[in-house]
Amino acid sequence: MNENTYKSYSNFGISDKVINFGNEILDTLKERFNNIDDIAEYNQLKVINAMQECKVSEACLLGTTGYGYNDFGRDTLESVYAKVFHTEDALVRPQITCGTHALALALLSNLRPGDELLSPAGKPYDTLEEVIGIRPSKGSLKEYGISYRQVDLLDDGGFDYDSIRNAVNEKTKLVTIQRSKGYQTRPTFSVDSIGELITFIKKIKPDVICMVDNCYGEFVEMIEPSDVGADMVVGSLIKNPGGGLAPIGGYIAGKKECVENAAYRLTSPGLGKEVGASLGVTASFYQGLFLAPTVTANALKGAIFAANIYEKLGFPVIPNATEERHDIIQAVTFGKPEGVIAFCKGIQAAASVDSHVSPEPWAMPGYDSQVIMAAGAFVSGSSIELSADGPIKPPYAVYFQGGLTWPHAKLGILKSLQSLIDCGFIKIW
Repeated sequence: MNENTYKSYSNFGISDKVINFGNEILDTLKERFNNIDDIAEYNQLKVINAMQECKVSEACLLGTTGYGYNDFGRDTLESVYAKVFHTEDALVRPQITCGTHALALALLSNLRPGDELLSPAGKPYDTLEEVIGIRPSKGSLKEYGISYRQVDLLDDGGFDYDSIRNAVNEKTKLVTIQRSKGYQTRPTFSVDSIGELITFIKKIKPDVICMVDNCYGEFVEMIEPSDVGADMVVGSLIKNPGGGLAPIGGYIAGKKECVENAAYRLTSPGLGKEVGASLGVTASFYQGLFLAPTVTANALKGAIFAANIYEKLGFPVIPNATEERHDIIQAVTFGKPEGVIAFCKGIQAAASVDSHVSPEPWAMPGYDSQVIMAAGAFVSGSSIELSADGPIKPPYAVYFQGGLTWPHAKLGILKSLQSLIDCGFIKIW
């Protein structure tokens, strides 16, 4: 690190001890960062190839209003997504408001009264509890007569195949697999392990729909769940695939029938994919997807840096400092709410937007406890940008993700550590 860069970190209120500690950690990560760059290069070429095969043109970048009939750019983008994920079809729309909406849309459109939804990966993400009806909510699957069954993971975080075999029955219509950990301290599933699970389930019931919640996992590996048998992959555009540029939106890529069902649910029976104006965001969707592989790589470097920093200081981290990565989320368990709050305050202080504000826990809709969220983002709530959040409940773990650039991710981690030191939560030599 040159003298001017060192001084710049000092200007952010980061002490010499923290800067030097971070540099020592970084010296051990060069080979891992090179491997991440190799994956990003492969995925970048995959995206460019899809755009070229679909003949993306300048005309594709223009938006529509009103009904959005014959929106050439929208339809071409959906073809690009289908090629990137190697699926029959895709639905990519700004009318899909968030990841939870995309998942709810995929579920509500492909399940009917009397069907059963199975989660073989344990508890779903908090906001899906109300979608399913685990916690009562208006319009839940439960209100529509759709039942739910869950198989918890084994103590080591693996799939309980014996219990899954017993859980699949004549009513099982759709299996939902959450790739990332959510607000849990379990491992994130690799694409290979998801493929093994899907193969196992399909042998029991070949016609069951297997859906993967792909949030935070896109472009982390060279393959996606749709390459290993998933009938649908679902995600948010203000996470990995939007590359930090998409201002809203979500996607569902998969079997043509599944995607068509989702389109008719999103708009109206008889209309489906034919309507839905792109409202001037199409260029951001294209350019965001183009940037997504390298942006995801930057976020991964930040996650690995955080794991190595905090594991070295004695805190439980998932994934640990050395294991292979399958999403961009890094969990750090502090054991006390003060640790979660101080970490988030440090991340917020490193932001380009709203760095002057201080995040506080609040009763966020869709959660069963107070949640603190740090996200000084150009796109509100974008978790591919530098961000951290966590529920204020045991085991008091924080979930760090994002960073459009590696230097910003690095700054955020160093500021989080400085914040924990400044409040007296930890000490470093």
